[in-house]
Amino acid sequence: MGELHVRSLLVTGANRGIGLGLVQHFLGRPKPPEWVFAGCRDPKGQRAQELQNLVSRHPNLVIIPLDVTDPASIKAAAVRVEEQLGGSGLNLLINNAGMLICNTIDNEKMENMTRIYTTNTVGPLLMSQAFLPLLKKSAQRSLGSALSCSKAAIINMSSSAGSIEEVFLWDQAHIVAYRCSKAALNMLTKCQSLGYREHGILCVALHPGWVHTDMGDSVGHTPPVTVDASVRGMLKVLSSLSEKDTGTLLDWEGKVVPW
Repeated sequence: MGELHVRSLLVTGANRGIGLGLVQHFLGRPKPPEWVFAGCRDPKGQRAQELQNLVSRHPNLVIIPLDVTDPASIKAAAVRVEEQLGGSGLNLLINNAGMLICNTIDNEKMENMTRIYTTNTVGPLLMSQAFLPLLKKSAQRSLGSALSCSKAAIINMSSSAGSIEEVFLWDQAHIVAYRCSKAALNMLTKCQSLGYREHGILCVALHPGWVHTDMGDSVGHTPPVTVDASVRGMLKVLSSLSEKDTGTLLDWEGKVVPW
């Protein structure tokens, strides 16, 4: 397993759940990143209180106002991050922000499908486009040509619920709009891996497990995986990713998830 040397990263949806867990674990590493950017819609709101508390103890943490469904917000975030980095590139972009609305296949609505698809699929597309120049700069400054998360990478937080072969937990929750958005995100990841490989950027979709978060709990059953276990597992996976993994869908233990 390789070492994970991340100089700078941005996590979307970082005020709670898996996003917050990722921020906490990166900050707690023996050699933490020089900059950790935590994107959330309302940095001063009550739901971002834990992030605000972290800032007082970690001067390398910067909370970024960011709504991944708003192109103007994404553009402003990219400008802010670029200014903070002062000429160096962004090492790692983790597109974690997502949403889920529990519906059966019979009562799924167009407005829900549109909202969820915009957040879960279009958001990562726009984020990756906006931060591509900074990711390319990071790749250019790195030694060697091999792809890795220590060089430059886009990690899209997907789900085995989007696996057409597995259709994970269908009996517990239909969540059709969520499933469709994650299946589309998987294809986006594959496309990004093909389009950005020449720039030295690794692109992978990760299934974090069925995690005990607000979203994970919303399907009406207690998820078996804690945020801490999921994040620890994903960090191990990130440290091991290489050329052979770009464009794949892996779970939090490093196992391949079928498309």
